Amino acid sequence: MTTSSDVITPGREAAASSGGRDPSLPLLIAGIVLMVISIGLLFTGSAADPARPFLGYLVAVTFWASILIGMLFLVMVWWLFDAGWSVIIRRQLEHFLAAFPVIGVVMVPLVALGVAGSDAVAWTWMNLDAEVAGAGVTVAEDVLYLHKAPYLNTTFFVLRFILIIGVWVGLAHLLRQWSFRMDETGDHKYVHWSRRLSALGMFVLAMVTTMASVDWFMSLNFHWFSTMFGVWFFSASMRAALSATVLVLFWQASRDDGTGLKGIVKPAHFYLIGCIMLAFTVFWAYISFSQYFLIYNANIPEETFWYNIREKNPDGALNSWWWVSMVLMFLHFFVPFIYLLFYKCKFGARLKFIAVWILAIHLLDIYFNVLPQKLPSDANILGYEVRQFIPGLTDVTVFLGVGALVLWAFVRSTRRHRPIPVRDPRIHESLTCHE
Repeated sequence: MTTSSDVITPGREAAASSGGRDPSLPLLIAGIVLMVISIGLLFTGSAADPARPFLGYLVAVTFWASILIGMLFLVMVWWLFDAGWSVIIRRQLEHFLAAFPVIGVVMVPLVALGVAGSDAVAWTWMNLDAEVAGAGVTVAEDVLYLHKAPYLNTTFFVLRFILIIGVWVGLAHLLRQWSFRMDETGDHKYVHWSRRLSALGMFVLAMVTTMASVDWFMSLNFHWFSTMFGVWFFSASMRAALSATVLVLFWQASRDDGTGLKGIVKPAHFYLIGCIMLAFTVFWAYISFSQYFLIYNANIPEETFWYNIREKNPDGALNSWWWVSMVLMFLHFFVPFIYLLFYKCKFGARLKFIAVWILAIHLLDIYFNVLPQKLPSDANILGYEVRQFIPGLTDVTVFLGVGALVLWAFVRSTRRHRPIPVRDPRIHESLTCHE
């Protein structure tokens, strides 16, 4: 009878050591260089829009953070439901969770600029002397800000930032370490610990993730508020995480160097991931439409302006964001929804294609939710212009820089730990998974 410690070849020991040349080192070097360049680019905004590089930086960090957040949710859900089929996949996500400290570090420059009161910061409420576009008053004189000031103040913001990063890093660290220790000791107490942590941590994770979406993204337009924004970010993160997981599984399935999954990943794994991708495609559309419908139906100016600037300029002409919204509606919902309904599209190159598709438009979705803002202007009677959809250099350098650092953390973890949890009590169920 085959034991759980024999489920992979002797070459698996390569996963527990970093002997030879470290393949993750070039990623680390590239990431550091690109992030240094990116921090310098934060101060290259124009006089009319000094915060544009800041937003490009925030969009890129958000893209990678959303993938990690979605993966953390998935790991905890699988622990909670004792999902046997996902054990092999869970280990790949555990490797990715090593990148959470990276998100904390790369966000520090943005928080530091906010605390310093720099004009390059897009969180305008941090500068009480800043003009509120279209309102004719400063932040300190703004009625809506005064009501939100107990929450939107710099000191509380920094404390919440520390809490958010601390919870993400703490949950990821514990779940990773307990999984890896079970490989070493075979003690199934770590299974029970992980389930209990996931039961409690799921609520804490939902809270701090909502807090991050409000603090980092929704407060960019501090007049606006939506009780569904945190759920939108959760649904978007889950779609991104599932799509990234598909790509990682395909890459790992092609490797037979002792750290990959060649011959281990089954078509059923991809099929089941594809089914969940379909479910969250519907959920993302439901949340996005519900938020729009409720705001449209209530017709409150403090809420409707958020969608108005994502459709028209002050002169009433359609702007670039209207076209982006059409892309999100048809290409981020209808196309993936119809595509994933078909059985054959949940396997092989077809699933890989839709995973890349979803990730690409997920980035556009973040742009749509983060970038549009009213900019003070004397060009029209309304006193503002709308920031348009024009990608910048900072967007590219931060995207590549943070991506390199996240992949560095992932590759480094795969070199130090086994590719699958060999002593997990459900490992054989996962290895023999079928539809």
